[in-house]
Amino acid sequence: MKSLASDNYAGVIPEVMNALIIENQSHAPAYGNDQTTKQLKEKFTSLLEQAFHLHLVFNGTGANLFGLSTLVKPYSAILCAETAHVYVDESTAPDTLLGSRLTPLPINNEGKLTPSVIKQSVKRRGDLHHPQISVLSITQPTEYGTLYTLDELKEIKQIAEECDLQLHIDGSRIFTAITALNCSLQDIVNVSGVDVLSVGGTKAGLLYGEAVLIFKTEIRDSSFLHKRSMQLASKNRFIATQFMALLNQNTYKKYCETTIHRAKQLAAVLCKYPAVTITKPVEVNAVFATIPEKWIQPLQEILFFYVWDEAIHEIRLMCSFDTTEDEIDLFDKKLAELNQDSIVSNS
Repeated sequence: MKSLASDNYAGVIPEVMNALIIENQSHAPAYGNDQTTKQLKEKFTSLLEQAFHLHLVFNGTGANLFGLSTLVKPYSAILCAETAHVYVDESTAPDTLLGSRLTPLPINNEGKLTPSVIKQSVKRRGDLHHPQISVLSITQPTEYGTLYTLDELKEIKQIAEECDLQLHIDGSRIFTAITALNCSLQDIVNVSGVDVLSVGGTKAGLLYGEAVLIFKTEIRDSSFLHKRSMQLASKNRFIATQFMALLNQNTYKKYCETTIHRAKQLAAVLCKYPAVTITKPVEVNAVFATIPEKWIQPLQEILFFYVWDEAIHEIRLMCSFDTTEDEIDLFDKKLAELNQDSIVSNS
């Protein structure tokens, strides 16, 4: 059964599955000392044209926490959005692994952090009684499915430099972001001046696996921290080959274009019904909307989704690479039925 719950629910894109089958036909050195991982590093180098450390990990939590661990000290504080996945959805793993303070900041109506909010939050530097703010973590796209434009990333870079903050980007859906912005990964890296970038693979159609790119190359102990984080895969090449399949010939782009197109189709459907209000700009593959409470369960029975904010009956609908027009039509028919029932009951 399909759903609109998360792109984590979707399967694996065919190119990735084929790459895994091919990789499985031979033996190779373990722990990243294989030819496929070397090829991936070369691929990222050709795309980014700058120095970096590459580490492959199992999941998004591991990517974020390992990446952040290379930037913080035990007395550090990390600024992040109040909605940030690293703050809201990674349980106590950040506290346990990092030993640092996560400081949530208010977001604007589009789910983003603004330069003024960031700047106002940097305080009490040198005060031994206060956590020392040293890192800013943002998510691209945001947890509300909105995008920091290249100009906004440039502004964040300026604030980070002015406030002496290291920048971490949670890019669990970074391939969708660069597709929607019609830019390259290199553009994101260059304009933001990011120090550590989590590159999401799972949500882009991998079976599993994320990449961590560390641009702060003076960090010399990242390999030890990678091992310490329990995210070093012995069969590292099976993550690397998936990323190669995603990056070769920009395979990610055609699937991301589909997910974005489906989300916009879904938003257009929702806009037909006066009882539904879309709450955030639809810029990637997520649609946020408020609907009548009594509509939630019947719609979930058609295509399951999550309620984002129970207080206002705001739901999150996530399209995936395999979301079809027929499924959106099915959702539309159920909406029409519920809408008609509401009209009859109110007449």
